[in-house]
This record gives sequence, structure tokens and C-alpha cells, in this order.
Amino acid sequence: MNTLEIKDIAHRLQSNVAKAIVGQHEAIDLLFISLLSEGHILFEGVPGVAKTLLAQSFASSIDMRFGRIQFTPDLMPGDVLGTNIYHFETSKFVLTKGPIFTDILLADEVNRTPPKTQAALLQAMHEREVTIDGTHYDLGAGFMVIATQNPIEQQGTYPLPEAQLDRFLFQHILDYPSRDDERRILGLHGHRATMPHVRDMDLQPVITLETLKAMRKTVSEIQISTENLDYIVDLVRGSREHPSVRVGASPRCGAMMARAARACAAMEGRDYVVPDDIKRIILPALCHRLVLSPTAEIEGIRASDVVSQLIEQVKAPR
Repeated sequence: MNTLEIKDIAHRLQSNVAKAIVGQHEAIDLLFISLLSEGHILFEGVPGVAKTLLAQSFASSIDMRFGRIQFTPDLMPGDVLGTNIYHFETSKFVLTKGPIFTDILLADEVNRTPPKTQAALLQAMHEREVTIDGTHYDLGAGFMVIATQNPIEQQGTYPLPEAQLDRFLFQHILDYPSRDDERRILGLHGHRATMPHVRDMDLQPVITLETLKAMRKTVSEIQISTENLDYIVDLVRGSREHPSVRVGASPRCGAMMARAARACAAMEGRDYVVPDDIKRIILPALCHRLVLSPTAEIEGIRASDVVSQLIEQVKAPR
């Protein structure tokens, strides 16, 4: 598979998801980049901005298994992973698999469950396997987490720990739509009394697991120059040295950004990375990884402000 074929698939994916979702083109692109990069993505936004519908529509465009977990305050790790149950008839323990055993997993409102249950995702997101009673279970090459969360200021939410945030390639904020997009949403879904069902949207899969493997192989072979690698390193290291930051981005972030930049190039039909590919992913890849200093928080400085300063201060290669 070549990069022009990947570009065509990206366009077909956008068109397919657009049958259910109005606007949100950047979010759909980030989903596709995450898929190509073997990464996970976190969407944040107030209720009602189509976080769940977006994830379901994207999953419906991929011919792989889809699972959903609605995270609640009383959810336990075993409800996510599964558990071994003793069968008296056979005198053996038999694993009852949890919903995490899928390809595309929607972790809906992930910050509404306590940290103990959030941690059930840590090994799965990093190693794509889970351990239950000492036995390792592979989740497959296609495993991807699409998580949603409400702003942490809302009641009944638990902020995700830094170790878990670092496992997300991207975090993207879903804002309210523009007036024109909101008018189109009413025209598309305004006749329904409940949330629209994806199965009624005539969404057709445009990606299979074999296609995904071929695309990922192509992405891994895309060239990235020494200058562009240095640019990523300088951005990551600059986040640690910024006076408003207490904890900056990890080396894992830099490795993820290099992979994501290759995926961006493939989406544009190129077999080489340019600085604009890196600039495209800086904000969603860096912001959620920064822990601001107490002084910065008091002054109202946001992580996005810090990243914007880094973009201005760190010189991009020509």
C-alpha cells in the first residue's frame, strides 16, 4: 500500500463519519492518526457535544470488533477485565471475559469511576494485553481505546492520573459547534426524541484489519529527517524546562509524536515528514501531559498557553 491510497482511505473515512457527525473534522483526523499510530485518544467536552456518537461512528467505519464500557462510580476492575469463575460441574475455573476484550474500546465517561477502576486500563493501553490471576491475555494488534470524559469541574468526576494520561497519544477538546453546524445538526437529528442510533445512519466499513496492518506498515517506513527528529526532541525537552511547568512531557511522548507525524504525512499522500506534520499534532499530543506549577495555576496559565509559547520559541527546521 502506498501513501496515496492511505490519503484516499482517510477521505472516505471522513465522508462516512459525516453521515452521522456534523463538523468535528479535526477530531476525525486525530482518530485516524491515532489508529495508524497504534495510539489511544481522549475526548473531553461537556455533555451533549456528540463525544460518544463520534466514537461509535468511527468504530462503525472499521470492520473490527467494537465494545463500550460506561464507567460509573461503582464499577470494579473485574467488570472491565473479567474474572475467573469456578464451575462445580467441571471443577475448573473458567474465564468470563470482560468488555475490554475487543478491538475498538469506547471508555465512556472514564473519569466518572474511581482511580482503582481507571487503573484496569493501564496495562491494556500500554502492552495491549491484560493479566488476570497471573495469566496474560493478548488483546490483538487492533486494540485501541477511545475514551471520553466530562470536565473535571463537574460533580462526580475523578481526574485521570498522570500515568494514565501519558498513555493517550492525543487529548482533544470537543467544543460547541458553530451556528451553521448546529443548524445542520437540528436538520439531521432534530426529528428524533432520543440519541440517534449509529445503525440507522447507513455507515459502511471502509477499513479492515488487513488494510490497517498494511497502512501501519507503510507509515512505519515513512522518512523523517534528523532535523525533524531534533525538532520533536527540542519541543519535548522544552516542555520540561518551561518555568510554568512542574512536570513536562515524557520520552514516550516524543516517540509517539514521531510516529504520529509519520501518520500525518501519510494522510497527505507523502512518504516523508515535514515540520507542518509535527506542528499539527503538538497541541493534542503535549497539553494533557503537562503538570503546571502552583504559581502558574494561580495566575490562570493553561497548558495550551505553555505549548503555544513552545511553538514560538522552538525553531522549526526549514
